[in-house]
Amino acid sequence: MHPPDPGDYGRPMDEGEAEDLLRCICFKNGPPSTVGVELEWLVHDLDRPHSPVPADRLMAAYDRVRSLHLDSLLTFEPGGQLELSSLPAASLTECIDSVAADLDAVRAVLRPAGLTLAGYGLDPWQTPRRLLHEPRYEAMEAFLDRTGPAGRAMMCTSASVQVCLDAGNEEPGPLGHGRRWQLAHLLGAVLTAAFANSPAQAGHYTGWRSTRQAVWAELDAVRPLSPPLDREPRAAWTAHALDAPVMCVRAPEGPWARPEGLTFRDWLRSGGPRPPTREDLDYHLTTLFPPVRPRGHLELRMIDAQPGEDGWMVPLAVTTALFDDAEAAETVYRAVKPLAEYAGPQPAPCNPLWTSAARDGLTDPELHAAAVTCFGVALEALPRIGASAAVQEAVAAFNERHVLRGRCPADDLRMPSLGKEPSS
Repeated sequence: MHPPDPGDYGRPMDEGEAEDLLRCICFKNGPPSTVGVELEWLVHDLDRPHSPVPADRLMAAYDRVRSLHLDSLLTFEPGGQLELSSLPAASLTECIDSVAADLDAVRAVLRPAGLTLAGYGLDPWQTPRRLLHEPRYEAMEAFLDRTGPAGRAMMCTSASVQVCLDAGNEEPGPLGHGRRWQLAHLLGAVLTAAFANSPAQAGHYTGWRSTRQAVWAELDAVRPLSPPLDREPRAAWTAHALDAPVMCVRAPEGPWARPEGLTFRDWLRSGGPRPPTREDLDYHLTTLFPPVRPRGHLELRMIDAQPGEDGWMVPLAVTTALFDDAEAAETVYRAVKPLAEYAGPQPAPCNPLWTSAARDGLTDPELHAAAVTCFGVALEALPRIGASAAVQEAVAAFNERHVLRGRCPADDLRMPSLGKEPSS
């Protein structure tokens, strides 16, 4: 299928067109050759991280950040989180070097303002406070409020490392898109457990290693879920996307309509409250939050933001090595395939495998065994994909400190300002 004409974006579409479009745009095939990363950061006061930063002080600092010339796309989340989204890079090293330079520039602006980028999957201290009041976020908050408080926590206090990889080849094999789709949903639980870094919320330990993942799983009954994995990926995702409820109907002026119980398929069939367009479909896809989201490439969304200035490099390097090195991908797929029985028939992230990954981290024996294998394979693959010595050393250090010992970054978080200490 040829790319759509730009003029088609505002033209009403029917159900058949939407299905064809989804099948074509969500899994773009070809040999894996590019990698990207999206880094979300909480922004804290350097000296008083447990105290909220006044909104005017934060916005003044962000105005200075916006003046920087960055390679990455700079955006801000509803609660004031700062996000850098890299351009697709031709190698892991290119991706890391580009984003690291952008982070250095951002930190150089924030530091004189007494602010710092904080790597937690969920803010350990702050309750949700929405600073952006755009129609998109007004509608999103109202929609998610129907389910409970998880939506506001997700919007305003969560942060992640999102790894973006090519969908893979059309043909079967370790680099085929079907295998990579399956691998992402099994290895994703191992990544959740190994990099869990959000054991606290609103000043108290929660009993979860990744409270962020627990929050995302509670958003509503559909949006955080993966489609069925026993179906062909394109067909499964197309049906999942069209049968998901519409969060809102955008309008050029005034508040956006928030229809209740209207799926995108219903909207296509009924044509109301106005006929949907390609723009509406594209927007609808951005309101779906599964742990693996196909957007032409695969967007792996399950990894908590990491501690330290360079902690984000480790999940990016490990994930890229395990997916894009054919030998590693084949070995790791065999290692994680038995986890499918643990997961059972329920979709990620609401099945037993993913729940244990978020709650127990690598204290779960099956996840620990899988993680030990995965990190060992990644360390062997990193030189083959051209990773620098510094990156290899960072992955090896994480493996020694956490994985081999059955620990994750959440197990290191001990802050007297929080409530009862978490259990080890």
